Amino acid sequence: MHQCTPQWRSSNKIEIVSQSLTHPVSSPPPHTNNEDFPEVLGVINTSFCSLNRSCESSMQNSIDIEEIEALSSIYGEEWCVIDEAARIFCIKICNGLEKPKLTACLQIILPHEYPSTSPPIYQINAAWLRGSERAKLANSLEDLYVENMGESILYLWVEKVREFLVERSQKLPPIKHGESITDRRSTFQPHLAPVVSPRQVKMILEKLYENKKIASATHNIYAYRIYCEDKHSFLQDCEDDGETAAGGRLLHLLQILDVRNVMVVVSRWYGGILLGPDRFKHINNCARNILVEEGYAASTKTEIIGDTGSEKMSSSRKF
Repeated sequence: MHQCTPQWRSSNKIEIVSQSLTHPVSSPPPHTNNEDFPEVLGVINTSFCSLNRSCESSMQNSIDIEEIEALSSIYGEEWCVIDEAARIFCIKICNGLEKPKLTACLQIILPHEYPSTSPPIYQINAAWLRGSERAKLANSLEDLYVENMGESILYLWVEKVREFLVERSQKLPPIKHGESITDRRSTFQPHLAPVVSPRQVKMILEKLYENKKIASATHNIYAYRIYCEDKHSFLQDCEDDGETAAGGRLLHLLQILDVRNVMVVVSRWYGGILLGPDRFKHINNCARNILVEEGYAASTKTEIIGDTGSEKMSSSRKF
């Protein structure tokens, strides 16, 4: 086996560091003094460590470039390079072909130690994603990283977010029931649910009508607003259910409060006494109260007043 022996200058510094030793490590190579052997090994070890780090860095950069090129090829215009030098990227993810599209933007910063020892730094931008749902998605991404530590993870993350969006747009949202208002034997009660698709609107109505009390209400007035992030516009609609003009007034309230991705249903049980314009006041006050309670609108002490002035109202607990 070829051996490259060190060449020395007067300063005893090694000039050629790579060599293939044919002798055991415990014995010095030929033509060197025993007292110089530790220094020789130290220089060799330092040089090999430096060379190893350089190789690892080069390999890591190669992996990063390959991963970015693959993602760009797979996702096309959805993949965006924000700052190549700083290794900042983002991708717009949607739930598929359903209209309107539920979207989220995943912004990523890749540390220089990624993927070997450091995870990507990420941020999820989605106005509709809040509270426990945001925490659930974040936990699922972090679990994926732990399961695939040291490997390229971005594709798995993107598809996990997409899977979350599909499930979110198809499942029945949680429905909240607010406090009722009673005036002259007529009772009004609000119900609220987050929505991101017309399919969910239908699912919510079907679920509410499973409740015999709600199904027996004289009127179930509703309105909803869904923000379409891909078009920067709103999908919105309302229903009077026989209470003329009530649905339009309820939708107008949602517009004034600038709420989005939410549906409000107000059930009215008619008590036999006509309320006139006061019925609109009670419907909108019910809706506003539950919007405030669930965090969709800011709290205010101002009461919505009907054309004939306010009436004394009583409250009851949620059912």
